[in-house]
Amino acid sequence: MNRLLSMTRSKSTAVKFVVLLGVVSLFADATYEGARSITGPFLSLLGASGTVVGIVAGFGELVGYGLRLVSGYLTDRTRRYWAITLTGYALNLLAVPVLALAGRWEIAAALLIAERIGKALRTPARDAMLSYATKEVGRGWGFGLHEAMDQIGAIAGPLLVTGVIATQNNYPLAFAILAIPALLAMSVLLTARWLYPSPQDLEPVTTEIKPAGFPRAYWIYLAAVAFVAAGYADFPLIAYHFEKISSVSDEWIPLLYAIAMGVDALAALLFGRWFDYAGIPILMLASLISASSAPLVFLGDFRLAVLGMILWGIGMGAQESILRAAIAGMVSRERRGSAYGIFNTGFGVFWFFGSALMGILYDRSLPALITFSVMMQLASVPLFFVVGRQLRKSTKPGGG
Repeated sequence: MNRLLSMTRSKSTAVKFVVLLGVVSLFADATYEGARSITGPFLSLLGASGTVVGIVAGFGELVGYGLRLVSGYLTDRTRRYWAITLTGYALNLLAVPVLALAGRWEIAAALLIAERIGKALRTPARDAMLSYATKEVGRGWGFGLHEAMDQIGAIAGPLLVTGVIATQNNYPLAFAILAIPALLAMSVLLTARWLYPSPQDLEPVTTEIKPAGFPRAYWIYLAAVAFVAAGYADFPLIAYHFEKISSVSDEWIPLLYAIAMGVDALAALLFGRWFDYAGIPILMLASLISASSAPLVFLGDFRLAVLGMILWGIGMGAQESILRAAIAGMVSRERRGSAYGIFNTGFGVFWFFGSALMGILYDRSLPALITFSVMMQLASVPLFFVVGRQLRKSTKPGGG
């Protein structure tokens, strides 16, 4: 009886921690996803070309994801989860309102890259903390719940920006207003730090023996993720396309992004729960669905663009939730920070090369861009199949 009560309290505590970090992500996403929803048109208004937009978006991801290798290593070495997370969030969030002062695309690009650097610093440490809590509640569901709350903010931010653009047509004002959710996110984060000073204690220490390094399945998994990252069209390029050909009006661009983020939230919960029961094959399904988005957003009219953004949102929901959940079940708790750092670095490197290439292809051939996007994502499916088969031999789906 006492053991049952202890397990119940442990699970309740873990859920509360996941929810609290989810609230932080809600306000954080409202900040930087609100900004991201208009960076394509904003850079265009400042004189940037399609190639510049693709390279800036991709380079920001490259720097942001690349630094996660260092951040993840420092997280494992120092165990300073909160110090690293707080520093990263501060830079991540405060760079956004300063965009209101950018008068040249070069300055805006530098601030966008600074925002990505902040996210790089805090993500491995935060994901490691989340992985400790999700052991008790289910990897897929825990990361899925966090992602769903994350995406509530990703919906609210673009909607707030939509209102400003529709009524004021003022991009600097839209960026300035995003200071409000940025400050709220930092306040809740400090509260979480006070309530849970040692988040690693949320995952019970077991006698289960795992390899000191990373298993072979982890490296194959990274290869599959690399194909997904390379072939996924970044929203700034999609938004640039909408604005350039006028298939979508200016106020509808951030609204379509908000719709995609809503789909992302629902997909994260649904796919997260499926992942706890079925494991890696759910990622195969997500790749097949998201591969259909590029032809619709780049070649379709307004209605097909809406459908394409819905499929794009499904893929993002899988990327931001169960891609991370799977790693927690592959790697020992002592190597989690490094595992997430390597994972995110690989993702970012291939995201950069894919985004840069798609930006170049956009200025030359839309069919070539679409072909590249679809083929890269489909190439991940057989690799996910191999990973799933290997993991079934050693652990239960979604387990830790």
